[in-house]
Amino acid sequence: MTDSELDAIRAKRLAELQQQQAGQSRPAGIDSNDRNSAEEQRQKQEDMRNTMLSSLLTQEARARLNTISLTKPEKGRMVEDIILQNARRGAFGGGKISEEQLIGLLEQVSKATEKTTKVNFDRRRAALDSDSD
Repeated sequence: MTDSELDAIRAKRLAELQQQQAGQSRPAGIDSNDRNSAEEQRQKQEDMRNTMLSSLLTQEARARLNTISLTKPEKGRMVEDIILQNARRGAFGGGKISEEQLIGLLEQVSKATEKTTKVNFDRRRAALDSDSD
């Protein structure tokens, strides 16, 4: 092989490698764009959610719900979901939810999610381990 043939083969191989790299980098760029658009979509949904909650709750009720969301995020999210579902069904009659109504809703949610603890005491085992020996 002559030098010119080797140079042609090297140039062809280099062009192939560059095309492969360009092909691999494009999906990564598209993937990051998808992530950005998904993040923007999630942010828009969260903003709409907050706007709806602000329009449904009085300032005092919204402040209480924010405090609960800070201390117990899963409980706060659950109460927000319940409020939004009820609003979509028209259960509130168009008025704003007061702090007292929110407290009632929180009590209902607490009762529904309350865990009961039960302690069993095995008297037979206690009788076997007596100190009188």
